[in-house]
Amino acid sequence: MTLPKLQKSILSLKSWLFTPATKSDRFTRAVNVGAGALIIDLEDAVAPSAKKEARATALRYLAEVPADHLPYALRINSPDTRFGFDDLQALLSSSGDPDYLVLPKCGSSALIGLVRNLLQEAGKTAQIIALIESAKGVGALDEIARGDAKPAALIFGAADMAADLGAKTAWEPLLWVRSRIVQAAASAGIAALDSPYFDIGNTEGLRQETEASASLGFHGKCAIHPAQIAIINEVLTPSEQQVAEARQILVVNQKGVGSVDHQMVDEAVARKARLVLERAGIAVEK
Repeated sequence: MTLPKLQKSILSLKSWLFTPATKSDRFTRAVNVGAGALIIDLEDAVAPSAKKEARATALRYLAEVPADHLPYALRINSPDTRFGFDDLQALLSSSGDPDYLVLPKCGSSALIGLVRNLLQEAGKTAQIIALIESAKGVGALDEIARGDAKPAALIFGAADMAADLGAKTAWEPLLWVRSRIVQAAASAGIAALDSPYFDIGNTEGLRQETEASASLGFHGKCAIHPAQIAIINEVLTPSEQQVAEARQILVVNQKGVGSVDHQMVDEAVARKARLVLERAGIAVEK
């Protein structure tokens, strides 16, 4: 069956929880901990010997979820690998239709276009999210983000990117790549989602990195453990004060250039206010 697509803006989905497809008993944790979306993972979290079983488990689950489900994303293996080809073929012939399809190691707009066309031919409505985790992907960022087959979002993959660059998996060595992803996403008007924070026990480190991600312009952040969701949501959700100020800015802006709390309001400030409201899940007119 084809499920009705969710109307919630992807910009309002703060936390994206990766869960191995072999652990279907853990899928409901995403709802229980308040995650914005669940990413069912067929790639890195699944051993080669378990790929077939994981694929069947994921597609069976996606075929049975209710209409009011949490947003679901399916990360397949790269389509240019045997496992990825099998993942895509199985999805196209199944009744499952995730909200989002995550393409790992995305390095070209052509790949997105190919997968999009196959999805459409099969009657699927899943939107594509490009996972940027290679030097090649960074080099093709503008093409990927602004091509005819524009993805719904870009995700930064820090671990694979660090390995590809020979860099340390830390904030500063990868800051330039993060900045490029945010810039490319902003220029295309799509969402930018940051990589997971890998030190599960370091809650303060997670908070600091999430705050840095938000300051840089990321709309959401991925997680690899349910315990990380609350902090990500807290940091990335606009406060009541920020929402009230954004509303006031838009009211003032309708009258022309003005001020709010002694700060000048013009169209640039209003654009940021609209983004605050959209990230809070509040629909606004452009």
